[in-house]
Amino acid sequence: MTTPGTPTGPTRTKGGELRAKVARLLADRPTDKLTIGEMARQLGHSHGAVRNAALTLVRRGEADQSGTGVPEFRANAKTAAAAQTAVISPRGTHAPRAQAATARTTIPAAATPRPTGPIRRAGGQVYHPRELADLPDVEALNRLRDADVPVLLYGPPGTGKTSLVEAAFPDLLTVAGDGDTTVGDLIGEYTQADSGGYVFQYGPLVTAMTEGRALLIDDATLISPKVLAALYPAMDGRRQIQVKAHKGETIKAEPGFYVVAGHNPGVHGAVLTEALSSRFSVQIQIGTDYDLALALRIDARVVRVARHLAHQVELGELGWAPQLRELLSYQRTEAVLGTKAALANLIGIAPVEDRDAVADAVIKAVGVKKIAPLTLGKQLPAPAARQPPGSTGSAHRGRPR
Repeated sequence: MTTPGTPTGPTRTKGGELRAKVARLLADRPTDKLTIGEMARQLGHSHGAVRNAALTLVRRGEADQSGTGVPEFRANAKTAAAAQTAVISPRGTHAPRAQAATARTTIPAAATPRPTGPIRRAGGQVYHPRELADLPDVEALNRLRDADVPVLLYGPPGTGKTSLVEAAFPDLLTVAGDGDTTVGDLIGEYTQADSGGYVFQYGPLVTAMTEGRALLIDDATLISPKVLAALYPAMDGRRQIQVKAHKGETIKAEPGFYVVAGHNPGVHGAVLTEALSSRFSVQIQIGTDYDLALALRIDARVVRVARHLAHQVELGELGWAPQLRELLSYQRTEAVLGTKAALANLIGIAPVEDRDAVADAVIKAVGVKKIAPLTLGKQLPAPAARQPPGSTGSAHRGRPR
């Protein structure tokens, strides 16, 4: 049985060999922009394998990528040379475990330059890498993906967990978890077609598995443990799931399939169960980089307030502090409505139980007497009626000229 999105009878090759094939196809059509689907059909390989090869060419500077929805790939000046050889990259190829292990034992970590500059995410936003285990965080996550080591990112909302994963994995699919997330939201379910009949629509988990893509389960600890249990067989040694709702179909994971989860401790309803925790061998705490906030030219007084409040949170004296998301929101609000309104909004978005403490910290840092949450005031008076052009007023009405 074939899995969805996988051509019948795909040819098996090593990652470096397929990368050379993809490079050769692009080099033979230098003026064309090709999608993953077009290349997979022409080469007779799975979408996931071709995607991994194409993305590796882009990371090595041997092809160009464009398109915000369906990515398109095009040859550049280095593509023809890449088509002549099949060299397996030591990092970032998302190859099977055996290839990744061989690469790690034969090439020192310091041999490959580390990306340290800003990275533009798929939506156009810029991500600034941070240090993780003596590596840029995006590189560390790619190495963990190569070794098939699942990662759990945890920390307060707004610290950049999702941004990091989007920057690390351009092929990312995301499931936004909550208490209403169902097994169908992960695996798929029947939907009504235009013809009136019902067809089975595969979910993001099946798509990620069959296309060899990364999958982020955001707010995973808000999802029912019974629902998450549907994910576990795809993450262990079996690397497959059974879709009971669709004829008991067996879905096998292509090389490159990888799972990352996000957890917001302290959020109401977020429970990190032992079953979920045990599936993620690496768990990384994510906090706000206040030095980055200063580098982004956010008001230094507000950053100082955020640091102070964050310290109180660590001591257990407070439950909330502004994270990078709130600081960036402050900066945008200040640019549009001014400093006073931005400060008032910062206080207003704090939880009610922490609002007075946040207001006191803002007042002390800024030096104002009083500031309250952003609130509508009195109704403005109606503007005076304007006289029509050429009119000289009521005193002249009806006066003969």
